[in-house]
Amino acid sequence: FQAEDGIRDAQESRGLGDVYKRQILIFMKFRKLGTTDIDVSLICLGTMTWGTQNTEKDAFEQMDYAVSQGINFFDTAEIYSVPPTSDSYGKTEAMIGNWFEKRKNRDKIILASKVAGPGCDWIRGGGNNFDEKKIGEAIDGSLKRLKTDYIDLYQLHWPERSTNFFGRRDYLFNNKEGNWNSFESILEALEKYIKSGKIRHIGMSNETPYGLSRYLEISKNKGAPRMMSVQNPYNLVNRTYEIGMSEISIREKCGLLVYYPLAAGGLSGKYRHGKMPKDSRMALFKGWERHLNPLAMKAYDKYFELAKDFNLTMVQLAQSFVNSRPFVTSNIIGATTMDQLKENVESINIEFTDEMMERVNEIHNNNPNPSP
Repeated sequence: FQAEDGIRDAQESRGLGDVYKRQILIFMKFRKLGTTDIDVSLICLGTMTWGTQNTEKDAFEQMDYAVSQGINFFDTAEIYSVPPTSDSYGKTEAMIGNWFEKRKNRDKIILASKVAGPGCDWIRGGGNNFDEKKIGEAIDGSLKRLKTDYIDLYQLHWPERSTNFFGRRDYLFNNKEGNWNSFESILEALEKYIKSGKIRHIGMSNETPYGLSRYLEISKNKGAPRMMSVQNPYNLVNRTYEIGMSEISIREKCGLLVYYPLAAGGLSGKYRHGKMPKDSRMALFKGWERHLNPLAMKAYDKYFELAKDFNLTMVQLAQSFVNSRPFVTSNIIGATTMDQLKENVESINIEFTDEMMERVNEIHNNNPNPSP
């Protein structure tokens, strides 16, 4: 698969509408979810913009298209849509539930959702830690909104303990962090809801090598439920997962569910040369500015030129890189337009070659992880 003539100019201007009037045959790929017998599509449909940047009609169109292209894996969270507020809380899950109700196809989808960690005052009175009662309240709320009896993969959205995630490079110990539920007690609480049938398997998100290894060790030694996946950011400008996490993922069969494969849109190229599209996430909301720092912008220019050398768009280069990594279980793509969604999904057909990897590493070695 290669991009058609002229697609580079289309990518530069983001005028992809005419390009994607064509029909491309998608050959979806699948990988095992942890040590389960579940095959999930290598492309997972991300949903976090549904309810802010996208309407329910948009969400239905995206889900219908995703299923038509062989995608069987959807990822959401109780805290969606984003940016998270008391008004946006639960909107995305409700849209997915309405789609299940209308399409009558819940059994065809591997559904992942998440329980929010502490810090959001509007969720369960701000005390949304991972004790059995709070987890149960979160699960019941999600099941009601999703209009389903079970969630296939239930994830801890971020750790209770004080650690480095959401763009923080360094771990700074906080001796005033207070009490947090032990790994053992969290697994015991989740086990109750697995046995009840409300959730099938468990995973985590925004975790560190310490957290991932501790959960797996306790499961192995004490017979507790096993974490089947970890959902962290990973992309061409943030390869920090490779440093301490990728070996664990491969050896322990607890793969990465990638979020931000395009660095919150930075790797689409739409912010190059000082551009700020009016309906883009960066223009509408605060909180993602780290993806537009000077070192990241320098890297985006390098990857744009590299994509041209291989007759690809930046998006195709970035997504095919993620899809090719052996520790990745699924690549969670999010889009606000159908043209974006199609371009992302079509990356599944691109073979990421050794030559591409060599060229990517040249750029990476000169400017490593500029946008964590």
